[in-house]
Amino acid sequence: MGAEEKMGVRGVNRDRMGERGVALLTVMIIMLLMVVLAISAITVTGLETRMSGFVNTKEAMSTAAESCEGTAVNIIQQTLYYSEIKSEFLSSATIPGPVPASNSAILYSEISGQPLPPPAPANTIGENYGDDASAVPNLTLSLPGATVNGDIDRLFKRRKEGSGEIKEIVYRITCVATNTAMGTKSTVTSVYSCTVGETCMKQIGGA
Repeated sequence: MGAEEKMGVRGVNRDRMGERGVALLTVMIIMLLMVVLAISAITVTGLETRMSGFVNTKEAMSTAAESCEGTAVNIIQQTLYYSEIKSEFLSSATIPGPVPASNSAILYSEISGQPLPPPAPANTIGENYGDDASAVPNLTLSLPGATVNGDIDRLFKRRKEGSGEIKEIVYRITCVATNTAMGTKSTVTSVYSCTVGETCMKQIGGA
């Protein structure tokens, strides 16, 4: 084989090796892109899962807080009707109720508008009393996955429109639900007007 033929064969081999190198590089780039896309898909899926879990947790906490609000309304209605905190609402009952027994006297004063017991200053009327759901809750509920503290504040009494001498009492109810696992909280605050012997009507409410 002549020199020119040998050089031609070597040139063809170099071309083939170059083509193989380009093909290998192309395959590696495609594989790299596929890996990046796979990682991105896994990341997006994980993010969606976390977001979905957060939304579900938030909804569960809001539902728990609203349950506390309904309990608070029932306590107000019963207390106005019977002029006392019913024993079944107390934490000391056979089946423990939502109202801490140590706080029942303060709660009764707040609902009825009577002077508050010590340690409040003498002759302090139980309207707009400065307690709150976190520090000194008027009621506490233990629900699956959540603890809910509630606060009932009597705001004022007014004559019910179109009802002569019948008075309605306006209350603010605040409920704070805490997720026991994650520590996240949801707060619901509403204003109700209540009449003795009748139902309580929500005036303002929202999370």
